[in-house]
Amino acid sequence: MQSGQQQARRKNAQVLDGSDIRELVESKEAFAKFVENKFRHLDADGDGRLSLTELQPAVADIGAAIGLPARGSSAQADHIYSEVLNEFTHGKQDSVSKPEFQHVLSDILLGMAAGLKRDPIMILRMDGEDLNEFVESTAYEAEAVAIFSQIESGNASLRQCLPAALRQLTVDHGMPPASDSLVMEKVIEPALQELPADQLDRPASQEVFFQEFKKYLGVIARRLQERPIIVAHTENTFDGAGIRKILSNKFEFEKLLDSVWVDVPKEHKDRTSKKYLRVALDKLAASVNLPPYGAVDQVDAVVNEAFKMANADDGKAVNEAEFKKLLTEILGAVMLQLDGNAIAVSTNTVLHEPMSTSSTLLSPSPLSPTVSSPSE
Repeated sequence: MQSGQQQARRKNAQVLDGSDIRELVESKEAFAKFVENKFRHLDADGDGRLSLTELQPAVADIGAAIGLPARGSSAQADHIYSEVLNEFTHGKQDSVSKPEFQHVLSDILLGMAAGLKRDPIMILRMDGEDLNEFVESTAYEAEAVAIFSQIESGNASLRQCLPAALRQLTVDHGMPPASDSLVMEKVIEPALQELPADQLDRPASQEVFFQEFKKYLGVIARRLQERPIIVAHTENTFDGAGIRKILSNKFEFEKLLDSVWVDVPKEHKDRTSKKYLRVALDKLAASVNLPPYGAVDQVDAVVNEAFKMANADDGKAVNEAEFKKLLTEILGAVMLQLDGNAIAVSTNTVLHEPMSTSSTLLSPSPLSPTVSSPSE
């Protein structure tokens, strides 16, 4: 549980909730100036259109802004980059005009804003303060004992136990993700080297572990003070409330079902395969506070069970009424399961680069959209 000081620091953390992006896009004058600056910067030959080559920096920026690895890092990421490019060109054009660029960029930014509103990102500065507070708190002893009981293994040495113990700590303790390469290289390994080698090679009894782990955390806290680590933190609880809310509003729910049905591929006589139920559920996900399928294993398991109960995976063709009925049954089953067993999910990602340099998609920033991007 977080202390009052930790909660206060969380409140003071930078929160990315998409509001700045929405404000920019919804201001016609500001967004037009933003697009003008961005378009002029990309239009290298000044012909008033962006070629596929000239679009590449914008596509790369969008990828960086949504957290994709660099192009060429993975086939999955490359596929998404290609899809972003196709959004601009519709898969056919070899260049796009400024109005086309503005329209697509608006859609992409609003989509990003909606995602951030649903799952805000909290930017935490791990500077050793919270970690020191944990070490000096009354909670340390009990947690250290509990951690030791989880990692203790026969005659394991302190050198083995201490790094393993770190992996049991979270950002709530003031510890950045111990598995991250930057944290390992700049914090964990150098801190371990500061401890006496002969002590590290001794078997780790509970008493020895308790004392040395405290020293180790003190060294790590000092290193974090010298070089703070920035962590992007997200947390969400899937408890079925979003589904319950939309199901209770018959008018809005029917509109949502209609919009999904329109986009579903049809077979002859307005029938479609049940296999598109998963596609439809993904389209509904944001509206009912569910993650996209494949994003959270625990939620996927609940969804899979709901599909099984509704016999929705047999691939048979159904008409519109049957399709909507099945989708409603699936949502209801997911809601009931989550209502009784809510799923809490949090992620912590170390930012290896300063936020301002990871993507120039919103440079100039939403707060000053008329300022031109610095020249390369």
